[in-house]
Amino acid sequence: MAVHIRLARAGTKKTPFYRIVVADQRSPRGGRFIERLGTYDPRRTEIRLDVPRVRHWISNGAQPTHTVALLLKHPGLAQAAAPADAAK
Repeated sequence: MAVHIRLARAGTKKTPFYRIVVADQRSPRGGRFIERLGTYDPRRTEIRLDVPRVRHWISNGAQPTHTVALLLKHPGLAQAAAPADAAK
């Protein structure tokens, strides 16, 4: 089971709001997830993260997506793993 840290879209039409979640890569974007690690509001550029849990999942092999890896640099998680889809 490949586990990724990715964004799950929420909110209404034209007002997106994202949850940062740990999910199996086979699950749909807004579907089932293992754990919710935080939120991201692009309209206010507000990022809330449970930093110890993010570090826990990365140390256990979870791969952040490219977008999440960029977001992880904001609160100081510079040692975040390389994005899972680095070939894109």
